[in-house]
Amino acid sequence: MNLNITGHHVEVTPAIREYVTSKLDRVIRHFDNVTSVGVILSVEKLRQKAEVTVHVRGKDIHVESDDADMYAAIDALADKLDRQVLKYKAKTSDHGHDSLKHHVAES
Repeated sequence: MNLNITGHHVEVTPAIREYVTSKLDRVIRHFDNVTSVGVILSVEKLRQKAEVTVHVRGKDIHVESDDADMYAAIDALADKLDRQVLKYKAKTSDHGHDSLKHHVAES
């Protein structure tokens, strides 16, 4: 997995980098086929914004979150991303019908 963390109008300190990495590891454990993750942390006046784009096979999942505190924005981002990843995983594994061997033969 290729992880890229960038900051716009904010310095990405080692503490923030470690915090983002630990939060994303919790989410990324659902997939084996994550190719890359891009995180953008930005500050606009009093709003702290965090964005992430996760590239999985067949789709890009993009989530953004903002808050007054950068760590709170990262927490909200991780929760949103977790829900999106689980939703995508359920869609890819659910085929929408039962297999024929589970049907009872009616005569």
